[in-house]
Amino acid sequence: MSTRIVVDPVTRIEGHLRIEADIENGKIKDAFSSGTMVRLLEEILKGRDPRDAWAFVGRVCGVCTSVHSLTSVRCVEDALDIVVPPNAEMVRNIMFCAQYMHDHVVHFYHLHAMDWVDVVNALKADPKKTSELAQSISNWPKSSPGYFSDLQKRITKFVESGQLGIFSNGYWGHSAYKLPAEVNLIGLAHYLEALEWQKEIVKVHTIFGGKNPHPNYLVGGMACAITTDDISGLNAERLAYVGQLLQQGKEFIEQVYIPDLMAIASFYKDWGAIGGGLGNYMAYGDLPWNGYRDTSSYKFPSGVILNKDISKVYDVDLRKDDEVQEFIDHSWYEYKGGEKGGLHPWKGESKIKYTGPKPPFQNLDTTQKYSYLKTPRWKGNAVEVGPLSRMLVGYARGREEFKQVVDKALTDLNVPITALFSTLGRTAARGLESTLVAQWGLDFYHQLLANIKNGDTRMADSTKRDPSKWPAKALGVGHSEAPRGALAHWINIEDQKIANYQLVVPTTWNASPRDGKGQVSAYEAALRDTPVADIKQPLEIIRTIHSFDPCLACAVHLYDEDGKQISRISILGD
Repeated sequence: MSTRIVVDPVTRIEGHLRIEADIENGKIKDAFSSGTMVRLLEEILKGRDPRDAWAFVGRVCGVCTSVHSLTSVRCVEDALDIVVPPNAEMVRNIMFCAQYMHDHVVHFYHLHAMDWVDVVNALKADPKKTSELAQSISNWPKSSPGYFSDLQKRITKFVESGQLGIFSNGYWGHSAYKLPAEVNLIGLAHYLEALEWQKEIVKVHTIFGGKNPHPNYLVGGMACAITTDDISGLNAERLAYVGQLLQQGKEFIEQVYIPDLMAIASFYKDWGAIGGGLGNYMAYGDLPWNGYRDTSSYKFPSGVILNKDISKVYDVDLRKDDEVQEFIDHSWYEYKGGEKGGLHPWKGESKIKYTGPKPPFQNLDTTQKYSYLKTPRWKGNAVEVGPLSRMLVGYARGREEFKQVVDKALTDLNVPITALFSTLGRTAARGLESTLVAQWGLDFYHQLLANIKNGDTRMADSTKRDPSKWPAKALGVGHSEAPRGALAHWINIEDQKIANYQLVVPTTWNASPRDGKGQVSAYEAALRDTPVADIKQPLEIIRTIHSFDPCLACAVHLYDEDGKQISRISILGD
């Protein structure tokens, strides 16, 4: 007989996510993922100027911060046939790389590492042995016995006071933790160091986009001017500072993040056979070297892998009606006239119809509608998106940079390539692609400098921004690879205004409910067969879900048919 357990909300993510899992004989027999919040920015955008859409959709999330704005300007530029200057493309790419570096480091240390690192156990570590271990795996300067001893004393004061502060809610002492005390202490130390570092790399966004989060973008280019002596523009001093920040980020990833990742992974090789899930992977591709429309120049190639078969990569076309479709069989939405089946986003609708139980309730009726997330499918297939998908597609496409970092990691850990199809593989992929992006960021930076030195200072093309020159109707699609996976926006422009706007975001792909055929999506598939040692402390569920880095952003007020508020969910901050 199975036991249903509920994790709600799943913490250390952006937004609110509910997981219900049926446990039988110590393993998850089945699982259900429910997004319990709504954005509906699609409805807010209707009737607005397409050139303003980026400022609205950028507020979908304060973690991804810039990727929705980038995707938005791309979809408008696609609809209006606007090509941005090379400098603007490079600046966008640099900001993209800075975002990845920031996001992946923050995810590993502050959202996911505590699933593997036992903070309290770190107090038992020998500072001298910790120092020796740290110096054996990295040249990072902060690794003396005194450094680790001082840190231990600080955390001890928290523990003795009965208040662990930011570490207060954790399953410390859980049997699933395996790291030696010294590795736990290294992880704890770098958790705190990453808090300091992460506020530096985002200055790249401030320099190019005016602020962070939500830096400024511009349909047709970027809203920053290159100058030689004006202190208000992108002068030599500010550009040099960008290079310095990118180099520091690369060093932190190579000397702190990757050594920690590999050290921790070496003690959890069994998780290379847990959490694999669907076996279908998709990437849209991003980071153009020769313009956004030249997909062959993308650093991240596009493609779909089915059934873990990396010998075959299928192409993706976001314009075809039968490729990307959204279904609502188990989602709290309705289509006009009760229409069933999937809709391509250009024909998409976002009308909520909540039919679930009124709070408080024990369990969702998962045979019916049970989530605010729609269910996207690629040619009818459920697919996983994210760092693992990007690395697998790059590897399967034969890209040498991908093959080098993946093969080295597999050799160092002494695991087969099949270990990639797992929770551990998903976590490792995020770190491995960070090393690629850190180098690419510097490559784009040097190309930008070369363009400027050659006399090209253009940052925007305004020739087609005049609405009087637009066609009466236009369709556009823009895509990106958000840190969490494949992201695309589709826009319908009519009479110079937004007639329809649809976002299909990475977590919609991964966290969505079943479709009408009963096919599960990535979260639900990955949780099946996961061992759970203690149903009162389901650490294993958190590990696999966090490996995707869920993002279900923006708060919502729910009202019943009489206008009475029945539930209020709010997020502090963004």
